[in-house]
Amino acid sequence: MSDASRKQRIHELDATLRVGKSGIDAVADELNTQLQDRDFVKVKFLRSSRGGTTTDELADELAERVNADIVRVRGHTAVFER
Repeated sequence: MSDASRKQRIHELDATLRVGKSGIDAVADELNTQLQDRDFVKVKFLRSSRGGTTTDELADELAERVNADIVRVRGHTAVFER
């Protein structure tokens, strides 16, 4: 897949998971399941999930928990792949 094609695919993704006040524990299993079926999964980090942390920090922690790679963090969303 070309880099341009990959970027376009990622851009067109809808966020299928939302991290809220329950934090990343509430979505880790679902992200793991979705990554088994998809190349990329986009996750939105709601304001209530961030508290005193950043989207980057939460995305790093979530990626480590499910053994995934972060493709991109932009604003309050992150895209993961395996």
